[in-house]
Amino acid sequence: MKKLSLTSWIFIAMALGIAVGHFFPDVGKQLTPVSNIFIRMIKSIIAPLLFATLVVGIAGSGSAKAMGRIGAKAIIYFEIVTTMALVVGLMFVNLLKPGVGVALQAGAPDPNLPTTHLTFASILEHTFPNSIFDSMAKGEVLQMVVFCFLFGTACTALGARAEPVVKFLQSLAEIMFEYTKYVMYLAPFGVGAAMAATIGNKGINVLGNLGKLVLTLYGALAFFVIVVLGLVIVITRIPARRFWHWVKEPYILAFSTASSEAALPMALENMQRFGVPKHIVAFVLPTGYSFNLDGSTLYLSLASVFVAQAAGVDMPLSQQIMMMLTLMLTSKGVAAVPRASLIVLAGTLATFKLPVEGIAIILGVDTLMDMARTSVNLLGNCLASAVVARWEGYDLSQPPAELEVEPAVH
Repeated sequence: MKKLSLTSWIFIAMALGIAVGHFFPDVGKQLTPVSNIFIRMIKSIIAPLLFATLVVGIAGSGSAKAMGRIGAKAIIYFEIVTTMALVVGLMFVNLLKPGVGVALQAGAPDPNLPTTHLTFASILEHTFPNSIFDSMAKGEVLQMVVFCFLFGTACTALGARAEPVVKFLQSLAEIMFEYTKYVMYLAPFGVGAAMAATIGNKGINVLGNLGKLVLTLYGALAFFVIVVLGLVIVITRIPARRFWHWVKEPYILAFSTASSEAALPMALENMQRFGVPKHIVAFVLPTGYSFNLDGSTLYLSLASVFVAQAAGVDMPLSQQIMMMLTLMLTSKGVAAVPRASLIVLAGTLATFKLPVEGIAIILGVDTLMDMARTSVNLLGNCLASAVVARWEGYDLSQPPAELEVEPAVH
């Protein structure tokens, strides 16, 4: 019998988790600590792995100018693709009208809903670290990217004098990849427990409530992946089968845990195995977590118009375009601030005088939608690193000889 892959075990664990949560809800509720332990173990990887791989990648590029060029290309790509995500979200919500017929009644605001508005100034300020250790402790990815970029550039400028530090970080990166392999053995247990706890707490109906909204989002995301990202793959001549071979496991992990952080270590390693140079993937992937969240951006445009439809508010096309332009700016900070996705949505609703209470309806099925948008975020960022590599002239049809091995975990 062929040895089951990690992906297979995760799917089996998801099915078992749903069954346990439905038939034994009290047991499912008690499994929350198991999923939390797995997520905590994953989060323990992020800071040292990101610091080591990004600094080594920038120092290995040998040129701050080269990293500036890569950064400019990445930002241009991020802006084009996230704009397309906004357009697809608006197109689907206007076509299928999932909010029509939902009786949204204004009432007392939920105290748990966010009230703080994101501004460009607050996002910009939050980008720069007050302390790298504080940023690492809080998992502030964008702040770590800024610090590591400057630290790596300093290593490049010092040349041979910085070599001991670069060699140490190279060893640290290899150790953290091995550490990741051990933690990933826990993935099926963490995923199964997360599903059991979700179904146990919210009931099996969470899989069916507000089904039209969930199906609209899933349909829009599928269209975006197949048409928009598929067109990107064709234009940049990225080998689709090889790309999917290396991205499928981090994709499934992001979907099943609804956590981009959970999939980041594996995505960093697998994209290098795919053939993307270390200095590109180590810069583009973490930066994309703040500037290239395709799934979350699409969700924000769709959810905003959904609330308008549910409240019976007729939003003309001109107003929707204005809202899209607003989201083009505010969604760029969606991962830089805790609970920012809800903050951005609440701010958008308030700006266009839509009832913020609509978020309470969406929260009922937000778990299912979060799984989908998080996995598309991960997929989009993996593709972004491959696109930038192709723009830099790298051939991705064959992996580097030293990395032509199977994924680390099966």
